[in-house]
Amino acid sequence: MAFTSTSNLALGCRERSSSLGQFSGLESLLTRSKMTSCSPERPTLKNLKYATTASPGVTAPKRETDPKKRIVVTGMGLVSVFGSDVDEFYNMLLEGRSGISYIDRFDTSSFSVRFGGQIRNFSSKGYIDGKSNRRLDDSWRYCIVAARRALEDAQLGDQVLKSMNKSRIGVLIGSGLGGLTVFSDGVENLISKPIKKVTPFFIPYSITNMGSALLAIDTGLMGPNYSISTACATANYCFYAAANHIRRGEADIMVTGGTEAPILPIGIGGFSACRALSQRNDDPQKASRPWARDRDGFVLGEGSGVLIMESLENARKRGATIIAELLGSAVTCEAHHITDLRSDGLGVSTCIAKSLEDAGVSPEEVNYINAHATSTLAGDLAEVNAIKKFFKDTSEIKMNGTKSMIGHCLGAAGGLEAIATIKAITTGWLHPTLNQENLDPEVTIDTVPHVKKRHEVHVAISNSFGFGGHNSVVVFAPFKP
Repeated sequence: MAFTSTSNLALGCRERSSSLGQFSGLESLLTRSKMTSCSPERPTLKNLKYATTASPGVTAPKRETDPKKRIVVTGMGLVSVFGSDVDEFYNMLLEGRSGISYIDRFDTSSFSVRFGGQIRNFSSKGYIDGKSNRRLDDSWRYCIVAARRALEDAQLGDQVLKSMNKSRIGVLIGSGLGGLTVFSDGVENLISKPIKKVTPFFIPYSITNMGSALLAIDTGLMGPNYSISTACATANYCFYAAANHIRRGEADIMVTGGTEAPILPIGIGGFSACRALSQRNDDPQKASRPWARDRDGFVLGEGSGVLIMESLENARKRGATIIAELLGSAVTCEAHHITDLRSDGLGVSTCIAKSLEDAGVSPEEVNYINAHATSTLAGDLAEVNAIKKFFKDTSEIKMNGTKSMIGHCLGAAGGLEAIATIKAITTGWLHPTLNQENLDPEVTIDTVPHVKKRHEVHVAISNSFGFGGHNSVVVFAPFKP
């Protein structure tokens, strides 16, 4: 069933309220003796002893075993600068292709930044009807197509969904900026035209919850439904909350991820004004250069990345193909600055620690990090220093930056990077990080420079950090029955 015109929707939403423990300092966690045996109880930050060096004799903390609470990924869907096919997307990443180009969607001649990860030749055919397609903001078009493709990948097409209890299937797809084109056009019309000329879709198609709402209207999914907006950490926050809905027994399946469409005048102009963007207009494909000494800001991208998460029990019951497992996740706050990470790494280190605690994973098990790595002067080093502070021995860890090829997709970044992380797990290949010439000397971790690398991933983490100090880490691993 293709997406059809909208109607009024009233949704009762319930969001998890969790208590995040206070830390007087993380250093004590990092200097305790190695764990030598499993605790009979699920570890906590108070009793989990983090090893400072890798050791084959260290036993992992206890992982979740209840099939009702184990979270597996059974479907993936996306819209990206490399198209809307997951395999093609990852193949382009493995080849080291850059999706960054000059913007031709609007006249950029008066802008200080004239390039980005602009999506071209996008088609919603088969997913959204023509009338709705003309009205919708690109953010919601990307969202619906990515989510629909994820459902198809999970063998949850319309005919299958008809036979399922839709009150047990929820949608949690966030956006950092919402329907920015609709909002921008609406404001312009309010200023320049009579009030009667303002579209009645101005507000509904601008607000950030509309991606989840429209997908639910289209599919009839009546489980938990809302959005989260935590800037560039949005998608990971959605994964965190979606997994907890399943763990608490409020849903069997969650359609979850992020979407964003910011490449328009207000998006480029706004981020340029706060000096966040690279101005390498003479060579756009060299602009996104995580960890390089001469990095000068991030490159704006767009798209949507969506996962189908469900309990292991439900996946087995319906005979679903399991792609990977979400072992755990965590969110924390920097409580420091509206755009910058703490230089001491406490916020990020704490988030990594809490995510591994939630996952039942010891630090030495982690051997791949899909880094936030936006190519900003302060942010890149702050993340690396936090990783080095927490893991101590990083000799077995590979770390790459997806944004070096697709740019920073804001609220969708975590969704697209989660898919890249899962594909690394399932293929055994890590995509390269581009533009790794002249690395900052503090970056001593293998960043997979220039060329893809074969690597068997044991446990992976994917980091996302957002303006306002929002930190998030998700932990993925190969599924093992």
